[in-house]
Amino acid sequence: MRRLLVLILLLCCTGYAGAQVRITGFCPDPYLHDDADEYIVLSGNGSLDMISITDGNGGFRFPCGTVINGDLTIARNGKAYRQSHGTAPDFEWLDSSPDIPDVIGGRPLCMANANDSLILYDGTDLVQSVAWPRDVKPREGQVHYLEDGVWDRRTLMLGQSRFAPAEFRNVTVTTFVSPDCSDELFSGVVSTASKEILLNVYEFSSPSMGASLAGANGRGVNITMLVEGGPVGGIGKEERAALFQLNRSGIPVYAMVSTKDVHAPYRYDHAKYLVIDRRAVLLASENFKYSGFASTGTTGNRGWGVMLEDPGLAGYFSTVFTMDLAAPSTVPYNGSYGPLESPSSEKRPAEFSPMKFEGATVKPVLAPDTSDQITRLIASADRTVEIEEMYIKNETPLTLNPYLAEAINASQRGVRVRVLLDSSWYDTEGPNDNDEMVALINRIGATEHVPLEARCANLRVSRITTIHNKGVIVDDQKVLVSSINWNSNSPQFNREAGVIIEHPGVARYFRAAFEDDWNPAVATSEQKTDYVKLIAAGVLIVLLLVVWYRRHRT
Repeated sequence: MRRLLVLILLLCCTGYAGAQVRITGFCPDPYLHDDADEYIVLSGNGSLDMISITDGNGGFRFPCGTVINGDLTIARNGKAYRQSHGTAPDFEWLDSSPDIPDVIGGRPLCMANANDSLILYDGTDLVQSVAWPRDVKPREGQVHYLEDGVWDRRTLMLGQSRFAPAEFRNVTVTTFVSPDCSDELFSGVVSTASKEILLNVYEFSSPSMGASLAGANGRGVNITMLVEGGPVGGIGKEERAALFQLNRSGIPVYAMVSTKDVHAPYRYDHAKYLVIDRRAVLLASENFKYSGFASTGTTGNRGWGVMLEDPGLAGYFSTVFTMDLAAPSTVPYNGSYGPLESPSSEKRPAEFSPMKFEGATVKPVLAPDTSDQITRLIASADRTVEIEEMYIKNETPLTLNPYLAEAINASQRGVRVRVLLDSSWYDTEGPNDNDEMVALINRIGATEHVPLEARCANLRVSRITTIHNKGVIVDDQKVLVSSINWNSNSPQFNREAGVIIEHPGVARYFRAAFEDDWNPAVATSEQKTDYVKLIAAGVLIVLLLVVWYRRHRT
């Protein structure tokens, strides 16, 4: 009988037909203590009887008869993995849970954080090897992905989504700008909701917007709100009060926040959008505050926004919202009683009204998932690029911001590039901020003899509080409306949301708003001469020009 069982086992394990299997993901340095939740993802189809994985010190193979069909996750400790991800892995290599199958191992695999490798064998044939830091750059919390045969096309952290680029046609777009007409557009959109509103925003403190949502909730609309639980400076007393009132009206509020036990998937949940009845999306560059959605006829921030009517696009953002709401770091938030935000008393005549356009093509832009589409948008320019940003920060003192670098490349092709930045004191009084950036861009334009110009907005003339926008217009055909700031953090580590809209009417609308801000703008901000800053800026400009020159010689 024993010989018969051995024979059956041998037949099982020798009936191997071969498998097309690769390591397509792994996380060697997760957030839990001792990296108990580290894991490996295999992808492929077929039998795993001859497949083994090792790092040269420890390793494992699979129970006889194991078959893969798609993706398969193997964790070091299944219980720890479940704690981090909310679901169980397919296998574990340390026996922690009776309900999670074990692989067959000798010396346990333990991936080092800074310097190690993974090797996949099919029998005695070496199929794949990935080493770090040779092939990938290790970072705590980063998941290394193999996409189209390349490791880490995007920097994605634990718990972050991996949405692919998408495109939606024949979308109806209603455009608006802050502060001119944003508040009336928001209240009008909310008033059309009949079933559901999903709302995700970095900061929410506007009593007016809260009243609109409470009214919708009162007529039976199911509303769910997600906010950032740890914004810069913390949740202020006015936001706590606004969220407290929403909770009292019956609207559940959730916050995405890191704790000692759970690490949020994003550095900041910085998106600003809401989904109406799974048929429309309102998306803006502005937070839901009086400064971002000012009462009509009063001053506030300059920002762009759109309402997009299309069930497919709304379904896309509903999926994004649902995934972020389900993150282990997302928890109920109650707020607290306190003073509510007051609207601005400074009057400003509205120049722009909402406008509706039919037949647009829309591409969602998510950070960190698809934020590289901004580079492609700028690279597609043939004639003009208009950029209106709160600020632009270079990657390092000698490395340009990648979006700015692409805009400079466009100017070298003869594309007219204009860059407009904020001139508020907090964006101009430091030694390396917007006025220095404007000087640098203009110096590059003059040195390279290319159509490249930058200005700081004249807020006194335009009567705008702050340029808070994050927008781009290309060739009067395509427009980026988004929450993505031009720094090293926002596109790579935040949850951000935006759209690229292809429609000449939409482009002309935002071009008119841009021109309104550009024409009174000044080449440098209005402030007293600071010679220390000028010397520092001069040194920086010289270094960047040296790097720029060498780059174009090679």
